[in-house]
Amino acid sequence: MSDMLTKIEIITKNSKLEDLKEALNSIGITGMTVTQVLGCGMQKGKTEFYRGNEYKIDLLPKVKVEVVVSVVPVSEVVRVTKEALGSTEIGSGKIFIYEIQNAIRIRTGEEGVAALN
Repeated sequence: MSDMLTKIEIITKNSKLEDLKEALNSIGITGMTVTQVLGCGMQKGKTEFYRGNEYKIDLLPKVKVEVVVSVVPVSEVVRVTKEALGSTEIGSGKIFIYEIQNAIRIRTGEEGVAALN
């Protein structure tokens, strides 16, 4: 396989999903997987009261967006993601970048970049 495939995972606040989708669409990314997840980082959760009892919420709801790119440069995905999610607030999100060995479209058997199109 000659063309490189890269998986980019973006974890952010649920409220930023539409902004992120629009930003990714603007650079030609139309395929993505979106998952509702729970996580914690610098925010460390929060303490709430329910029926007079105190309890700690350690894991906060987030959204994880996964895209695999080959034609669109990774640096462009990172740039528009940072612009769409950019904030000075804790909890704005993280971007993880992985090299992908291969992608296979089950229906046709196409591999690599062809499986993405």
